[in-house]
Formats: sequence, structure tokens, C-alpha cells
Amino acid sequence: MMKKKNNENLILENYENEFSYQLDKSNLNISFNRIAFIFFIFLMICFIFSIKVVFLGSLNSKLQKKEVEQTKTNFRADIIDNNGNFLAKTVNTLTIGIKPNLIINEKKLLINLQLIFPNKDFNKIKKKIKKKKYFRLEKELSQNQIERLRLLGDKSIQFEEQITRVYPQQNLFSHVLGQIDDDNNGVSGIEKFFDYELKKSNDPLQLTVDSDIQFLIREELLKAKEIFKNLGSAAILMNVNNGDILSLISLPDFDLNKRENIQDLNYTNKITKGVYELGSVFKTFTLAAGFDEGIIEPDTEFKNLEKKLICAGHSIEEYDKKMPSNLTAEQILIRSSNIGAVKIAQQIGIEKFKLFLEKIGTLNKIEFDIEEVGQPLNFNWGKCKLATSSFGHGITTTPLQLVKAYSIITNGGYNIKPTLIKKNLKKSYTKKRILNEEVSNKINPILRKVVSTDEGTAHFADVEGYQVGGKTGTADKARYGGYSKDKINTFVSIFPISKPKYVLLVLLDEPKPSKEYVYHYRDGRTPYKGNWRNTAGWTSVEITGKIIEKIGPILATKYIEAN
Repeated sequence: MMKKKNNENLILENYENEFSYQLDKSNLNISFNRIAFIFFIFLMICFIFSIKVVFLGSLNSKLQKKEVEQTKTNFRADIIDNNGNFLAKTVNTLTIGIKPNLIINEKKLLINLQLIFPNKDFNKIKKKIKKKKYFRLEKELSQNQIERLRLLGDKSIQFEEQITRVYPQQNLFSHVLGQIDDDNNGVSGIEKFFDYELKKSNDPLQLTVDSDIQFLIREELLKAKEIFKNLGSAAILMNVNNGDILSLISLPDFDLNKRENIQDLNYTNKITKGVYELGSVFKTFTLAAGFDEGIIEPDTEFKNLEKKLICAGHSIEEYDKKMPSNLTAEQILIRSSNIGAVKIAQQIGIEKFKLFLEKIGTLNKIEFDIEEVGQPLNFNWGKCKLATSSFGHGITTTPLQLVKAYSIITNGGYNIKPTLIKKNLKKSYTKKRILNEEVSNKINPILRKVVSTDEGTAHFADVEGYQVGGKTGTADKARYGGYSKDKINTFVSIFPISKPKYVLLVLLDEPKPSKEYVYHYRDGRTPYKGNWRNTAGWTSVEITGKIIEKIGPILATKYIEAN
């Protein structure tokens, strides 16, 4: 009995213990706390991750915005010519740089680079590597160079995409377009003068110049250097009625894509920046001033002209020793008489002659579309200065101002502003007459005779069908307060002279007479080989004739005016 009872008790105790365990919530509380803690940690991780996503998204947006701003900062609008041809364009290019701290085998790297870039100065590159700072190795890469560089697999070679300014025409418009620096700022020419507009506008800047005409004129100037061995040359072609410049060239020129820092003064823009004594081309102004004041007529006679004049101890003589003593005003210009020009200027007087030159824009600095503009030298007027200025001695101006003055004198007396920028045709353009209309009516036939007659000095420019008129100028080159035997030979031509539309100036700097060159007369006379005369009539005029032969057909078809 006792045993049985004990067994029952034992069973009851075990049951009660088991039941008691089932009701204990301590383990359940521990599990819940753990779950809550883990859930809290999960929420915190999600919260932190969300903040990071938002931050990275904002940072990426800022980086993208910065890239866009950087692209916009480096962007420059295209520049195009009168026909829409690209003269300057902004493109994406690959550049490479070197990170010296990533170089494993410097000797091997330099050998490989030298094979790809044989013209580079690797002594300078070695010095840059020693500085342990990143440097740019090459800005412009060909596809072949890019492929060869990638095949090297060198981590120190860093490729970088960059916005670059390229000039498809290379040298052709170097003195017009100018250059930019590595920070995308214009430093000369159109690039500098219109720097703000080119950075802010998405539309291309259109110029008045014509690439085809520019190329043809430049080719003839290069040929001139081979013939006359001149130091440099220049030419400008402009519409006499509205000032649009179709061509502006100064040699030597340079490849804009190389961005060279040129210190040689011979690379000066001779058309706009060069200030010269230009000689007998000023005689046209002397005659025109006399016509404008009503002092002389083309047939006004000047008799018993001296062979020599003395002024302040200096002599004024004729270049042509066979110059007649009796000349009309017309003949003074055709035969280019120094003494005759002096006599006309003396009748005009200092104040009126000075006022006339100021009116046609030769004495003061001209406003233009680039900053490289020369300042004519100031001087004190007097009787001797009046005398020498009448035939272009002791008085300076720029070729740009010269073509402006010739335009005014031959276009009916209307003032014009030379420009390289294509005008908006919708804007009204009011022409202002500043000279008597009769000045052109009287001077133009005389300029034609300078070219078309045997007495004239420019018969090599008498290209059939173009009615060329003009005036020569041969000047001793001013140097060190005196004059040298070197020459500045200039010819300014107007065509067609019956209804003037174009002025073309050709200037040769220090040409030499050619003993081997064969001159072909346009009237059918026997060709003439060799020449000892170093005058504009035998140098600049010859080149002008060649130029008009080449560009005349283009001008006649491309720029013909509707009646």
C-alpha cells in the first residue's frame, strides 16, 4: 500500500513541476526583447541606408550639375564664314596625362611614349616625372595614337575627355580668328573681342569672310614671296559700299591648332596693326581733297613745275626724271608726280587738308572688330609736313584705314565702317554722305587711267573684263628715326571702276627685284624677263593682277547684285 501511494505522489509531483514550467514566462520575455532589439537595429540600418541613398543622389546631382556647368564654361560657339563653312569649332577630344606615382617602369614607359610621340622633348618630360605631379602629355590625339596608348596598358597613362577648340582651316584665318588660352579665354582676334558672346551664345558667330577667296589670295601672296623674296605681305578685299571684308590676310601666318606663343614682330597683323608710310597712294587723297573743296578740276593745269623743291633743308624730287614740267591735275595722279601733289596741297592749305584726312579716317585710330589695331603716328603740321604728306611721305596709317578711305572716295562719298561680322539684313542701314558726290565722279576715271594707259603706273593689273582702277605707292621703310633702302610696296585697286564694288589692297614688305621673273604684258606686247625696278608697279601690281584673275569669276557669280 505504501509503495503505491508513494508512486502516485511521485507522479503528481512530476506533473506539477511540468505544469509549473509551462506557466513560467521568463523565457518568453527574453525572446520578445531580443526580437524587438533586432527589429530596432534593422530600422536604424534602413534609416541610415535611406539617408545615404538620399545623400548620394544629391551628390550625384551636384556632380552632374558641376559637369554641366564645367561643360558650359568650356563651351564656345562655333565661328563660320559667309557661306556657313566652319572656321572654329568646339569638339570633344581625348587628352592624355601622366601620373608619376603610378609608374612601374619609367625607362620602358619613356621608350614606348617616344615611339608614339617622336617629336616631343623627352628631357622636359623626365623633369616633369621627377616632380611626382600629374601633368598633361598631349592635347590632341589621332585614333592611331589612342589605340597604341591603350595597348600599352600602363596605369600611369591617364585618358581624359575634354572640350577642345579646333580650327579646320589651320593657318588660313589665323590673324582674323586669333587664339584662346588653356583656360578657354580668348587672347587675340575675334576669339578675344567676342569672348563673352562666344561663351554665352549657342548660335554660331558668322563672319563676312569667304574661305574660297581667302585661299586663292593667300596662294598668290605665297607665290609672290617666291618671286620677290619679300619679308612679308598682306592683302584685304572689302565691299566699298557696306564695309564687309571678304578676305584679310597677313603673312607670315600660323596654325591656330598649335596655340603657339609667337614673339616675332614679323607675325604682326599687317592689315590692322601695321602702321606704315605708304607713299604715293596718298596722292589720291590730295586730289580728292582738291575736288571736294572745289579748288581744282581734273583738267586744271599746273605749269612750269620745278624738278626739285627744298623744305627745311630736305629736297623733294620726282622719282621719274622725265616728268614733264606742265601737267594737269589728272596727269599728276596718273604719272604720280610728287611736285604736282605738293602744289595741289599748297592750294588746299593745312587746315582743310588735315580736316579731309580726318574725315575719311586716316589720321586717328580706327574702331574695329578685333583689338589688334594700330595707331597712326601723331605729328605737328607745318608747311613742310603739308608738302610731304601730299605724296605720302612722313605720314602714317594702317592698310585697313587706307581701304576705308579709298572706299569713301570712290563710292559716292558715303562713310562706311569696315567689319568682319555678318550684319543682320533685317536691320536698316542708313548711309551717310560725307564727301561731295562729284569727288567720285571725277576721281574714278583718273584711277582707271592709272591702270589702263601707258602713262599710268599699274598696267599689269589691267585684267580684261573687270575695269580695274587704282593707285600705286612705293615708300622707303622708316627705321631708327630715318629711312632705309628697303621698301613697302602697295597697290590699292577698285573694281569695277564704273560702278565700284570692291577695293583690294596688296602690300609687299621689303620685296626685291626679280631678275628671272617673266612679265607678260596684257596688251599683247613681247614678254619682259627680269627687272631692276623695286617699285609697286613692278611688284604689288603684278600680284594684284594675278589675284583678280583668280577671284574675279567667283565674285561675279557668288556676289552678283540683282538689278
